[in-house]
Amino acid sequence: MEHLIQHFRKDEQPFIEQVVSWQHEVEDRYAPKLTDFLDPRQRFIVTSIIGQYDTLKTANAGLFDNAERQRMLIYPTYYEPVEEDFQLTVFTIHYPVKFVQLRHPDVLGALLSLGLNRGKFGDIRVNEHLVQFVVANEVAEYVRLHLTGIGKVKVHVESIEETETLLQNEEEWLEESHTVSSMRLDVIISTVLKTSRQKAQALITGKKVRVNWTERDTVAFELQEGDILSVRGSGRIKIMMTEGRTKKDKIRLQIGRLTQKS
Repeated sequence: MEHLIQHFRKDEQPFIEQVVSWQHEVEDRYAPKLTDFLDPRQRFIVTSIIGQYDTLKTANAGLFDNAERQRMLIYPTYYEPVEEDFQLTVFTIHYPVKFVQLRHPDVLGALLSLGLNRGKFGDIRVNEHLVQFVVANEVAEYVRLHLTGIGKVKVHVESIEETETLLQNEEEWLEESHTVSSMRLDVIISTVLKTSRQKAQALITGKKVRVNWTERDTVAFELQEGDILSVRGSGRIKIMMTEGRTKKDKIRLQIGRLTQKS
């Protein structure tokens, strides 16, 4: 386990300890454990740790295609997971689309203002006339009763069958190659966004940058392969791989950039 933990960052330690306690729980009770919704980085940590053990397996589900946030099931190898194990409910929000357009942050803000933990919500999908979101079954009824307005808009929330059409993700990753002098956060942002180091640093210190869904305000923060950055107003960047160094000792980098069609 020690050699595994050194691959993760120091501030990921509490989550790693949480995963280890889930692992013990499953081994002791010999029964499956369902987590809250986890982001891709957290799921990567779970699979890395649980993958060390022959006696345990993991599965995940978030209902939407390519759902970013998913619940995980950690279970003994004898167990056969079924869809109901993940305890997921999908809601549609009905609102007067003629007069107003709800956006992702509006919906997330309204859900959080109900006093519930972010771990109880999965993805939120939004298009011109429709909003759908996934929640954990244990809070579904509470959400249905209490989510009656988003901002000044009156809304009505209704659960839908999974057999009904779920919104697709209109996202596309485009691959790019770059050469960078280092893996520092400010260097990567200024290179990929073609902006000055000062501007990149201002974005970081202005708390507009997240790495793996965690806000990072240190300009010299070191990035690694697999990291996903989101820069407010500029979409997402994924560090896909480092491909060695150039003659001038610069790092060759493959990145993905996320553009939203909608």
